[in-house]
Amino acid sequence: MCGITGILFHPMASTLIEKMVAVQHHRGPDATKIYLSENNHCALGHNRLSIIDLSEQGNQPMFSKDKRYVLVFNGEVYNYRELKKELQGSHSFTSQTDSEVVLAAWIKWGSACLDKMIGMFSFAIWDTVQQTLFAARDRFGVKPFYYNVSNTTLYFASEIKTLWAGGIAKIKNDTVWANYFCYGSYGLPHETFWNGIQQLPAGHFLTYSASSGLYVQQWYAFTERIQQLIDEHQPDITEQYETLLLDSIQLRFRADVPVGFNLSGGVDSSTLLALVNQCYPKAPIEAYTFYTGDERYDELPWVQTMIQQTNNPLITCKLSAQDVPSLLQKVSLAQDEPFGGIPTLAYANLFREAHQRGTKVLLDGQGMDEAWAGYDYYHNNNQQTIQGLTQSPYTPQILEDEFQALATQEHYPAPFDCSMMNLQYRDLFYTKIPRALRFNDRISMMYSTELREPFLDHRLVELAFSRPKEEKWHDGNTKWFLRKLVSKHLGNVISYAPKRPLQTPQREWLSGDLKDLVMAGLQKVDTSGYFKKGEALKQYEAFCANPVQSVNIWQYLNFATLI
Repeated sequence: MCGITGILFHPMASTLIEKMVAVQHHRGPDATKIYLSENNHCALGHNRLSIIDLSEQGNQPMFSKDKRYVLVFNGEVYNYRELKKELQGSHSFTSQTDSEVVLAAWIKWGSACLDKMIGMFSFAIWDTVQQTLFAARDRFGVKPFYYNVSNTTLYFASEIKTLWAGGIAKIKNDTVWANYFCYGSYGLPHETFWNGIQQLPAGHFLTYSASSGLYVQQWYAFTERIQQLIDEHQPDITEQYETLLLDSIQLRFRADVPVGFNLSGGVDSSTLLALVNQCYPKAPIEAYTFYTGDERYDELPWVQTMIQQTNNPLITCKLSAQDVPSLLQKVSLAQDEPFGGIPTLAYANLFREAHQRGTKVLLDGQGMDEAWAGYDYYHNNNQQTIQGLTQSPYTPQILEDEFQALATQEHYPAPFDCSMMNLQYRDLFYTKIPRALRFNDRISMMYSTELREPFLDHRLVELAFSRPKEEKWHDGNTKWFLRKLVSKHLGNVISYAPKRPLQTPQREWLSGDLKDLVMAGLQKVDTSGYFKKGEALKQYEAFCANPVQSVNIWQYLNFATLI
């Protein structure tokens, strides 16, 4: 993982690009380089976190042999060795990096190279002859790509704050904020919480030139792929799926630096634990988990039970209420937009610990719930997007009338005949996965650590998503197929932590230990112009008297740290 940024067709590009790469230094502290075109039409910046080929040959911006094309790349293409073999006849490689493979693949195949890649990526390539930029983002948007078009100038970066450093004004997008407070939405795939700053949606590419302007196109045809798998109607995918799981794990262990993984007490982490140890039985890999010391929420007992069977070194990272105020400020600065709650702060501690221990890559189990329909609302005819809730936790009535009127309930595409699959599709491309990936990218990169998601390998997601309902829900159990698979490796004695909306005592802390912090935040909220005077405080007082759910209280506190 790294940080990329660029400015096209701006007279002050050489000055601005210096400021922009400085803001993104945490994303790549190992090397920072800049490319400036002779005519000042293009400035590209790169912050490198060295993971594959640690030599200077892997530094970027990277040039084609004839110097026509210039690449800045963020992420990992895990099957780069296989692609490299395909390209040997047309390209003479000088490094061992996946970045050089990306550039060579694009030169040979154009945008069709994207379909060949297994990995997480966002990259941009400048054509010095055509004076055109090509940029692309991976299938599920694991790696970020933000941009702004102002007159004929294009700005892009891996983080929003980088665009602010380049001169883009920090102005709230009132409509996105209104939807957030009224419905819990984090915006559509192209939106952000800030005016003038957009995202390149997952599975899309763009081109830009001064003459033709901006063109955005989807390249990942997910729904077509799912229909193809359904039509093929494979009666049993057990062997195929397990083979893909092992391949996905092994591909994501390709690194020239130490690799570890994150662990919780659920079936997804159990699967990760089992397969990591099947792949690497002779050298137990370090596992990381967080806890708070509150047995009502901690999954540490389940984690320790699993670890007893595998003997992986376990690094435990405790979050206390006293840690929250300073960590909240730091994480908010890294996120630039609202994030999910105190569990995100607890998760950040894992990356801090890994960084301190010299582990530069961590794997986690993100993506299984969406692929195998693991959330309760997939099965109870509930339109919520938060596990465990049956009604909306939001209270739009305390917003100013004019602001509240901006909010509109978002309606998502429903391309499948099955309602459950449509909810899965919503979560993969519009709600849960986009926001979780953004939260996790920022907290991992905050500590210059790369996070890899083996269960978001598109081959696994497609195969699981396409399976019939009875393989996802059986005898009251979610992810039925996956549970059978992991019991094969860890045994039937394993019990899993119950799936819960909270993994930390967020309600208790917000109504107790963190009361001063919340009160200070509500004073800022009260003067924001979004809320009716005193209403947020009244709601907080009611919450303290009966702390049942804390989603909206967290929203107000998080908002206060961002404005």
